[in-house]
Amino acid sequence: MSTRLVIDHRKGGALLRHPEKAHRPDNPIARKPEWIRVKAPNHPVYHETRALMREQKLVTVCEEAACPNIGECWSQRHATMMIMGEICTRACSFCNVTTGMPNPLDDGEPERVGEAVAKLGLRHVVITSVDRDDLPDGGATHFARVIGAVRAASPTTTIEILTPDFLRKPASLEVVVAARPDVFNHNLETVPRLYTSIRPGARYYQSLRLLDDVKRHDPSIFTKSGLMVGLGEERPEILQVMDDLRVADVDFITLGQYLQPTVKHAPVKHFVTPDEFADYAAMARAKGFLQVSASPLTRSSYHADSDFAELRAAREAKLVAGRSGAERA
Repeated sequence: MSTRLVIDHRKGGALLRHPEKAHRPDNPIARKPEWIRVKAPNHPVYHETRALMREQKLVTVCEEAACPNIGECWSQRHATMMIMGEICTRACSFCNVTTGMPNPLDDGEPERVGEAVAKLGLRHVVITSVDRDDLPDGGATHFARVIGAVRAASPTTTIEILTPDFLRKPASLEVVVAARPDVFNHNLETVPRLYTSIRPGARYYQSLRLLDDVKRHDPSIFTKSGLMVGLGEERPEILQVMDDLRVADVDFITLGQYLQPTVKHAPVKHFVTPDEFADYAAMARAKGFLQVSASPLTRSSYHADSDFAELRAAREAKLVAGRSGAERA
């Protein structure tokens, strides 16, 4: 059975979670089109996954960001861990994560994340975080500790991280890259023109440079980035961002529909149709991305385990093709 997308898994209303947005005028939430449907989260394994997250005292972006895919993912024991707390130092106008002054880091969190990954039996795990501009290294050392703890608890699990931009945090990136995650993801989120209104605490070229620097430090690490669409961007702007990402040698791009969390968040300007997503996917593949995920409900960690397997296979196929071409030459 399907239901219209009206899911809020977290305590507290919009003004409690986002006091910095209280002064903003309300943006009515547009009725969602028929193609945006999700199943209600009622599978027994969903509840088992939720219970494990509570038992381990872990935060998940699935809940904090009100992800529409939580029912499907948690029913398959796929959960995206959100480390370093549930309070973000930034106030992006698209994001439903609470803004404020975060609590001190939890020294026992890395081991609990590793234990949860082992208990869930994950082949692939995605670990993200809030922005921690309050920390001297932006949380880079904590990310590295979590990666190490997962490797120790579940050695065969591949690790994908979705990091902040480490803006004005010199040498932080090197700390994370040295921990050697399998996939380094950092989302550009939107086109440069919209940064001042949608992602005011970030800088487009800093995010782009971060992805480029990952490859410069360790070309073996897969890089990934994602965009939301429906915020008022134009098609040529999306195609230009794709080109920018390819110049940075990013391997994997995701595109999904922006869905407005509350009336205090940025409004949806346009619901992108499945056909438009298919067109974006075709363009991205033509530009040379090894892996593309583009659909209304695509999110950074949606189907991340199967996508990673395809990404690794695509790189191997590309290397084989390159060797064959060199031999023929």
